[in-house]
Amino acid sequence: MAFFKKFIDKICDDDSSKGSKGRPVETAYFGTVKPDPNFNAQNDAEKLKKAIETKGVDEATIVEVLAKRSNAQRQLIKEAYQQSTGKPLADALKKALKSDFEEVVLALLMTPPEYDAFEMKRAMKGLGTDENVLSEILGTRSNKEITAMKNTFKEVYGELLDEQIKGEVSGDLETTLLALCKATRSEDCNIDDGLAKSDAKALFEAGENRVGTVCSVLIDVLTSRSEAQLCKIFQYYGNFSKKGLAKALESELHGKFEDCVMTLVKSAWNKPALFAEKLQLAMKGLGTNTDTLTRIIVSRSEIDLLKIIQEYKRMYGKTLQEAILKETGGDYEKILLTLCGTQ
Repeated sequence: MAFFKKFIDKICDDDSSKGSKGRPVETAYFGTVKPDPNFNAQNDAEKLKKAIETKGVDEATIVEVLAKRSNAQRQLIKEAYQQSTGKPLADALKKALKSDFEEVVLALLMTPPEYDAFEMKRAMKGLGTDENVLSEILGTRSNKEITAMKNTFKEVYGELLDEQIKGEVSGDLETTLLALCKATRSEDCNIDDGLAKSDAKALFEAGENRVGTVCSVLIDVLTSRSEAQLCKIFQYYGNFSKKGLAKALESELHGKFEDCVMTLVKSAWNKPALFAEKLQLAMKGLGTNTDTLTRIIVSRSEIDLLKIIQEYKRMYGKTLQEAILKETGGDYEKILLTLCGTQ
């Protein structure tokens, strides 16, 4: 949080920041996993079949095949395996593997919408709800990604995602998550300067400048404005507040709703840094939150994991790979490091 306080507070005075002039559309690739140029689905399916049937299981081959193929290529491997054996690859791997390594392998076999839907369902399964997972996924995905996830959720689980959310959370957090679930947030890179000023003033008037926060104003702005527009709003907020937005939100809000709001703020300003912070928290202290580690590394491996690795080094003075080596072990460690690449 300290990193983001400095980061967001600095926005107010930084005219050269990325929020001030909109964001150019990025065409470079920032994933760590790339398609294998010599890909052959049948050969890979055969390699996996042998690896699964080997006495004691050949985990090294499973890592080599699945962690070094793109998601689209893995879908073709699944098809080839089904055709040659008559059995689903996921079922075979589930029987052969165990623990955290199994979790990563099965995650890699899912399409991105399937994996997001799976994680959302798991976060709402059984007693208690992992609200942070709901906020992370809905707060960092594009409209297209959220729509695909919702469609997959309905197909796989026979339920509407928004109805499931309604049954699990309440209050301002429910309102925020349901607004994000609509997948109607602006994604325009062009900035409306006048609107940014009025939104910044509205946020100040609804929170810091009164007793009790009018959360509906905050929710409306954060769930409808584009990330580029939000960055400009954060800058203008400094014209009204000496405290700065991060400190204001921290003092006005609490609990899981505060966590959700801060996810939206951090994601708008620097998404890779948000994920780097989540990875650090997952490995901090006693025990490692392997669910978070797996989810972020797998889901971002073909999007922006390269940037996340760069931000992690900048924020914590060590590489993500060094942290993984320290906090994990065995085949789980090997597959995570392979997904992170060789930077």
